[in-house]
Amino acid sequence: MFFKTDTAKIKRWREERHWSQGHLAQPAGVGLRTLQRIENGQQASSETLKALANAFNVDVVALSVDPEIEAAQIVRGRQAKAVRTLRLSFLIHVACYVVVAAVFMTISIGLGGFVMKWLCSG
Repeated sequence: MFFKTDTAKIKRWREERHWSQGHLAQPAGVGLRTLQRIENGQQASSETLKALANAFNVDVVALSVDPEIEAAQIVRGRQAKAVRTLRLSFLIHVACYVVVAAVFMTISIGLGGFVMKWLCSG
């Protein structure tokens, strides 16, 4: 069975226990460089994942990423990006509206002759 390693969780759990990488690597029986690679995002082999789970006294599944949760996080990220884009577009349109409204109000108040001369002199 294939498990996708939750590399962030491994690092977070190690730091929560105030363990150095060497301290975790020794009881897990994995190399320090292997642990460094895993914490930097590289996937662990199933044997390494089992050894790390044993060192943390948890089941292997606890160190794995649930594909459904990962997919939901991706969807939420995309939705958040779409909302930010929509808000930016709205604010740009509001700013354009305010500028155009200010120009028309200036023209209607009586400064219209000056504005029209300025616009037509270019």
